Amino acid sequence: MTKDMLTVGQAAAYCGLSRKTLFRYVKAGGIKASRTPGGHYRILKKDLESFILEKGMYPLAHNHSTRKKILIVDDDPQIRRLLTRTLQSHKYETETAANGFEAGARVFSFKPGLIILDLMLPEMNGFEVCRQIKQNPDTVHIKILALTGHNSEANKNRVMAAGADGYMAKPLDMDRLIQNVRDLLGVDSTR
Repeated sequence: MTKDMLTVGQAAAYCGLSRKTLFRYVKAGGIKASRTPGGHYRILKKDLESFILEKGMYPLAHNHSTRKKILIVDDDPQIRRLLTRTLQSHKYETETAANGFEAGARVFSFKPGLIILDLMLPEMNGFEVCRQIKQNPDTVHIKILALTGHNSEANKNRVMAAGADGYMAKPLDMDRLIQNVRDLLGVDSTR
């Protein structure tokens, strides 16, 4: 058995349900599963984790960010307001931070699925914020979309090397921004 493929018993233990309860979800189609030639069910770990997050089950759902939460980190209040309005109009929940230190605190209280991160921040720059988030096992899963008004190949390479998942130059094309957000979060905002 690979570690990505679980038996019903292993899946039940993983999410803290009884084997019988988990089997009912499988039979009802609540959890994607395949059948072996012998008739046994096998569940992909990623499908089980999607089910756990969808149902808000503890502890996995409480340790992972939601795909609808976005933290906006920019020292320019006009950019923060513009991004907040745009993202909220697409049904995303947002919070903002004006610097890297504030962003660090918000990451743990808000639990975003995505951080839109300006690179040129006071005190702690966006490169360092990105590096710290991606080096922490508790936050490595959070997607980071880097933004900058100082567009250069050097800045792009530096932030991507720090772990960013995407990069955009200012001034922003809002349609492209929303498409990048959807691509990074892996969900349609209409859900």
